[in-house]
Amino acid sequence: MNNTYPLILIVDDNPINIDLLLDILKGGYRFGVAKNGAKAFAYLETHQPDLILLDVMMPEIDGFEVCVKLKSDPRYQAIEVIFITALSDSQYVAKGFDVGAVDYITKPFKAAEVKARVQTHMSLKKMKEALNRQNQILEDQVRNKTAQLHEMFTATVGGMALMAESRDPYTAGHQHRVAEFACTIGKNMGLPADQIEAIKISGLLHDIGKIRTPVSLLNRPGKLLKAEWELIKTHPAIGFKILEQIPFPWPIAQIVHQHHERVDGSGYPLKLKGKDILLEAKILAVADVMEAMSSHRPYRAALPVETALNAITTNRGSLFDETVVDCFLSCPECMQPSTPAAPSGDSQDIHTHNRD
Repeated sequence: MNNTYPLILIVDDNPINIDLLLDILKGGYRFGVAKNGAKAFAYLETHQPDLILLDVMMPEIDGFEVCVKLKSDPRYQAIEVIFITALSDSQYVAKGFDVGAVDYITKPFKAAEVKARVQTHMSLKKMKEALNRQNQILEDQVRNKTAQLHEMFTATVGGMALMAESRDPYTAGHQHRVAEFACTIGKNMGLPADQIEAIKISGLLHDIGKIRTPVSLLNRPGKLLKAEWELIKTHPAIGFKILEQIPFPWPIAQIVHQHHERVDGSGYPLKLKGKDILLEAKILAVADVMEAMSSHRPYRAALPVETALNAITTNRGSLFDETVVDCFLSCPECMQPSTPAAPSGDSQDIHTHNRD
C-alpha cells in the first residue's frame, strides 16, 4: 500500500466493527488496529496515525479515558480522534467533544457518513498542516528580516556615535566604553534584556549633542570660562533635539537628555531630582563619570581609578542613585581604568571634572 496514504488507527474490541470499518474505508488509507486502550498505546509507541477511530465502550479503559490520556501527552495531542459508538445520547456526544474528539459517529455505521466524516477531517488536517508550514515560512522570513533590520539599526547607531566622536580624537571610544560600563551595571541590577538594550543605545549616543560643540572647547587645556562651560552643558539638550524625532522603541532621547542630571537636583540641564530621573539615565551618569575620570584628556591626565571610585562613593545618595552605585561597586569589570592613570593634581569638582 502507498506509504503516502493517511494512516488510520481503529480501536474497537469488536472484530465485526473493525472489519466493517476496514471495508467501508478501503482504498486511499492505511490502517492500524488495536482491540483495547492498552494495545492502542502500544501501537502509538512505533506509529503516528493521522486519525484514530475510537470506540467508547471497551473493557478496562473506555474510549473517553483513552482520549484524555492522548490529549494530555504532547506526543499524541495533534492526533485527531473520532468516537465510534452506539451511545447516541447527547450527554455522551458532549462528553466526547469535551475530552478532545473532533467528531462522533454513532452505530450502526452508515457507509456514506463514515466516508464523508473521515474524508472531511483528513482534508482539514491537510489544510492545517499546510497552514502551519506557511506560518513557519512566514515566521522564518520575519525572523530573518528582523535580524537584518536589527543589524542595520545597530550599524546606524554605531555610525552616529562615530560621527560625534570623530571630531575629538581624545574622546574616541568614550561613548562605547560608557555603554559597556552601563550595560554591565544594568545586568548586575537584574534588568531585563530589553532595558539593557535601551541602556546600550543611550550610552552609544549620550554625547551626540556635542556635534554642535566647538572642538576647541572640548580639548583645550586649562580651565574653561563660565560662558564656555555653559555652552558645553547644552549638549544633552541638543542630543535630545537630534534624537527625539527618531522612533526608537525606548525613550532614548529622554535618557540622553537626562544623563547629566543628579538625584539632588544639582545636575543639568533640567535640574531633575530623584524619581523624576529615568533609571537608565541614572546608570549612564555613574558609567559616564567613571569612564571620563579614568581616561586621559588634553586638559588633565587620567585620574587613578581610586579617585573616580571615591568621587562616586562619596556622592552616593546625593549626586548618584544609591542602588546604581551599589550595583556598580559590586562589578569588578566596571572598575578597570580606560587608560593608564598618570600622576595628577587634585581633581576638580565632580560637575566640572571633565567635558564628557
